[in-house]
Amino acid sequence: MQPFTSVSGVAAPLLLPNITTDAMSPTIAGRSTSADLGALLFANWRYRPDGSEIREFILNKPKFRESKILLAGPNFGCGSSRERAVWALLRFGIRVVIAPNFADIFYDNAFQNGLLPVTLPLEKYSVLADAVSQVRAPMMTVDLERNVLQSPDGREIAFEVPAERRTALLEGLDEIAVILRLQSYIDVFQTADRRDRSWIYLERAMPGKSHPEQGLHPVPDKIELPDKVENGTPE
Repeated sequence: MQPFTSVSGVAAPLLLPNITTDAMSPTIAGRSTSADLGALLFANWRYRPDGSEIREFILNKPKFRESKILLAGPNFGCGSSRERAVWALLRFGIRVVIAPNFADIFYDNAFQNGLLPVTLPLEKYSVLADAVSQVRAPMMTVDLERNVLQSPDGREIAFEVPAERRTALLEGLDEIAVILRLQSYIDVFQTADRRDRSWIYLERAMPGKSHPEQGLHPVPDKIELPDKVENGTPE
């Protein structure tokens, strides 16, 4: 996963509440593994049925076509738990979504894929939304190392991210990589647990090998079956 330290770029204001994962990545985006998820981000809002662009939509406007930050409304990412909604945002080029709050599953999916969801209290969010709306091409910087974002008017706004999530993003670690960093602790626990609860660690005997310490009998390499069975009893 690509490490996240800081991102600077244009912030696109899409200040609608309850933007769903279906709106971000509609059904058509899931019909083919070769679909361009970035091009299909908000497809039903960006394109007419004939495929032509709806120029009024925020991400179709020239100054927002390469936005790296999305300023959204409350309950962003609600609806079905489709992970490709996060993939679509990333493929488009968006690395940060700022909102008053997020749907739980989307919030988790974002961190797991390298997208930073920034939750701001309503007072801070309102100040930022006003600053973004007053600038023709609002530039912002989101600094995860300092946990600070810089609004278009130069004001710095602090934000909070769970410590373990922040570390994973800064170091580019997915969930498996995070777990593997704890391997030594896992080994210590399993060693103690094998001693204290040995009965749950019984292993299946391998063919031709015995495990006397576990009371298991050898498993033959080959099992000979009788040629025929009469009256339910093998000869």
